[in-house]
Amino acid sequence: MESGFISIGQYLIERLYELGIRHIFGVPGDFVLGFYDLLVNSKIKVINMCDEQRAGFAADAYARVNGVGAVCVTYCVGGLKIANPTAGAFAEKSPLIVISGSPGIRERRKDPLLHHKVRDFDTQLRVFNHVTISSTVLDDPQTAAKEIDRVLDSSLQHKRPVYIEIPRDMVSQPLYLDKSRINGKESFSDPEKEKDNSTVLNEALMEVISIIKSSKKLAILAGVELHRYGLQDKLVSIVEKFQIPVASTLSSKSVISEIHPLYLGLYEGAMGHDNVRDYVESSDCLILLGAFVTDLDLGGLPSKIDPANSISITSEKVSIKYHNFEGIRLEDFIRGMADSNEIGGPRRVTNLPYTQKSIQFSAIKGKKITINRLFQCLDSFLKNNMIVLADVGDALFGSTDLVIHNKTEFLSSAYYASMGFAVPASIGAQFANPKLRPLVIVGDGAFQMTGMEISTSYRFNLNPIVLVLDNQGYGTERSILDGHFNDIPMWDYSKILKLIGGGIGYLIETEEQFEDSLLQAERNKESFSILDIRLDRYDKSTALQRLTDSLRKSAI
Repeated sequence: MESGFISIGQYLIERLYELGIRHIFGVPGDFVLGFYDLLVNSKIKVINMCDEQRAGFAADAYARVNGVGAVCVTYCVGGLKIANPTAGAFAEKSPLIVISGSPGIRERRKDPLLHHKVRDFDTQLRVFNHVTISSTVLDDPQTAAKEIDRVLDSSLQHKRPVYIEIPRDMVSQPLYLDKSRINGKESFSDPEKEKDNSTVLNEALMEVISIIKSSKKLAILAGVELHRYGLQDKLVSIVEKFQIPVASTLSSKSVISEIHPLYLGLYEGAMGHDNVRDYVESSDCLILLGAFVTDLDLGGLPSKIDPANSISITSEKVSIKYHNFEGIRLEDFIRGMADSNEIGGPRRVTNLPYTQKSIQFSAIKGKKITINRLFQCLDSFLKNNMIVLADVGDALFGSTDLVIHNKTEFLSSAYYASMGFAVPASIGAQFANPKLRPLVIVGDGAFQMTGMEISTSYRFNLNPIVLVLDNQGYGTERSILDGHFNDIPMWDYSKILKLIGGGIGYLIETEEQFEDSLLQAERNKESFSILDIRLDRYDKSTALQRLTDSLRKSAI
C-alpha cells in the first residue's frame, strides 16, 4: 500500500491480503453488498457458501491450516448464525476474522425499525463481544485504520477470533493512509515491556532447566497452541535434542508426526491406552507445552496430573509447580528451550510404552462392517497427502487411533464439540492447502446438520472423500442415555449426488465393500465421493465405549 487516500473497505481488504488471506467465506446480504463488491474485484477470492454457520466452520478450518481466516456476512440474520462457529474458534484458539455489514450511520437516526434489527443496533456487537478477543465498529473514518490494525493484531497475538462491523455507508468512506500504517504491523508490545519480560523469561527458563536436569522420567504433553503459533518444528527440535518422549491430547492430535520414534500416543484419560496414561501421569517432570487439558481430553475423568511434578507453558502464563510467571510469550519460551545448551546432551530413553503403528487390514469376505474394523481399514488406507477432518461423536473418538504421518493433518472440534463441523471445514482446509485431500469422517446426525454443503465442494471442483457413519441417530448420546429422542430421519446418503448433479456415491454394508469403495474414491480425483456406511445402531468404537462408561456416571 502507498500513502494517500483509500476507502475503509479497501484498507480492510488490503490488510487481510497482507496477513495471507487469499480466500474469504460467507453469504452476501443487503447490508454487506457494497463490501462484497469490493471483495470480488480484489485479489481475495470469495467463496459463497449455502449457509452462514457452515461458512464459519469453513473459515475456521482455513485459519487452522493457513494461520488466519475470514468470514463475511450480513447483519444479524447472518451474523448471529455464525456466533456458534465463532464461539468454537474462541474456545479452540483459532484466529478467525468475522466481518459483518450493518445499517448505515445515517439510517440509524431516530432509531427506526429496520429489517434484521434486534432490540437496538448494538445487539449483534454485544453478542460477539462475548465470543471474540476484540471487536470494533468502523463508524469513523478518522479512527478506522487504527481500529482495523488493533483488532487484526489482537487476533494474531492471541490466536482468537475478532469481530469487525462495517456500516454500509462507511465502506466507501475515504481515510488517509500515512506512512506509519503502511506494510501492516505485528508488534504487540513496547520496547520497555519487552525488556522487562526478557528478565522474567530468563528466570523462568533457568528454573525449568534446573528441574529438567534433575528429573529421572521426563515427558512432554504437546498441546494445540504449538500448532496455532506455528511451533511444531521447535517442538520436534526440543524432543530430539534432549530425547524427551512426547504425547499429544485429543485437541492437538497431529501436532507432531505420530510415527516419530519418541511419540508416545494420545493422552486421553478414560478413552486412552492405559500405558500411555500411566507413563504421562507417573512422570517426575511433565512439561505441558501449549496444552489446555479439557474434560474430553481426560475422557470425562478428573485430571490425575500432579501439579507438584508439572511445568505448564501456555500463551497465558508459565506455571512451575505451584507458582506462576506472567508476561512471557509462548513463542519466546519454546525457542529458549530449543536453543538452550544448559539442559545437557540427549539422555537415553528406553522402554517407551506405546508407539503408533499403522494396522495392516485385510477384509473378511461377507463380514458386516463395524466401527472398529472401519477405522482399522482407514488406518492402512491413509495417504501422506490427506488431511483428516473428524466430526463430533464416534467419527472423532474412533479416529483417535488413526496414525497421522505428518504434522497438522487432523482437524476436529475436539473441545467445543460442535456437531456439523467437518463437511464445511473440509472446504476451508482444501482451499488453504490444495495439496491436501480431505478425508471427512462424519456421523449421520452431524451430516444432516451441515452435510449438504458438499454442493459447494462440487461447485468449486473440490474432491473430498466423505465417510458417513450411518447408525440411524445420535450414537454418542444413545450410549449415554438411550431414547427415541436420539433417532433421526433415514437418508439415502449415497444418492445425494443426484440432487447435487455430481460426485460418486457408495452404499456399504460389508468390509469388502468398504475397502473397495475407498480405493475407488481415491481414484476419483475429479469430484467428491460419499460413502454411506450402514452400521448397527448400537455399534461403537472401543474409545467411545470407554468414554461413555465414564460420562454415563455423571449424566444420570
